[in-house]
Amino acid sequence: MLKVLNPGFYTTIQDAGRFGFREYGVPVSGVMDSYSSQFANALLGNSDDAAVLEMTMIGGAFQFSKPTLIAISGAFMEPKLNDEHVRQHMTIQIRANDILSFGRATNGFRTYLAVKGGLKSGNTLGSQSQYKPITKTSVIVKGGILEYSKYTDSFEKVNASVKFNDSVFKSNILEAYKGPEFDQLSASQKQLLLSDEFEVSKLNNRMAYQLEPLLTNSLKPILTSPVLPGTVQLTPSGQLIVLMRDCQTTGGYPRILLLTEKAINRLSQRTTQNCVKFRLKV
Repeated sequence: MLKVLNPGFYTTIQDAGRFGFREYGVPVSGVMDSYSSQFANALLGNSDDAAVLEMTMIGGAFQFSKPTLIAISGAFMEPKLNDEHVRQHMTIQIRANDILSFGRATNGFRTYLAVKGGLKSGNTLGSQSQYKPITKTSVIVKGGILEYSKYTDSFEKVNASVKFNDSVFKSNILEAYKGPEFDQLSASQKQLLLSDEFEVSKLNNRMAYQLEPLLTNSLKPILTSPVLPGTVQLTPSGQLIVLMRDCQTTGGYPRILLLTEKAINRLSQRTTQNCVKFRLKV
């Protein structure tokens, strides 16, 4: 088992997401940065949708009760194993009673901890992703216990690491397709949208990111219509809202853009005052 000594600022269990229930208003959820999560799982030979820990801004501390292999990917949170620094983007051997700890994110915003065979937790509507009220809890808590399978097949020292594509951190370009209401924008609105930089406001979480400054808007609200993670909405006040993994399934604001999966990953590694720029994908 994995004991939570310190849950960190906001740490959740996430997998690839919860699909097939949007008609009932159930969000997809799942990892915010699918590239980093899948990278960590791939290092361990796990499936892409194996459950991982997603740590936001400040990581936690965890004690392992039995041997396994782990991998860490995403934002850099100064990971330490028994108070000794360890590298990311490679497999790490874990022995019984080892303690893994993390600090504050210094590059990026979300870090992923994958365990050989994936974390074992309750499955609700086909997913382990935490999202209250679909699941009983929304985050892991101090003293909590997470299960994983013992692994002792390979304990030779591993030095090789796989190249991680760090453009998820270095580039601020968000590629997007035209949304259903994009062509209702004026020529000047389109130019501002696609030429100006926008800043992530303090209102950002797993549900949505609000951007600044406001974009002058004369569009009328639309009838409630389907929305997806990555949908960029424009409110009557001119607020740009980018929906993320825990977003609602319908909305009444014009949908002017739809981010690519890569762009959602990039945005999920941004935080307050970070700048982003939209680029139309054709």
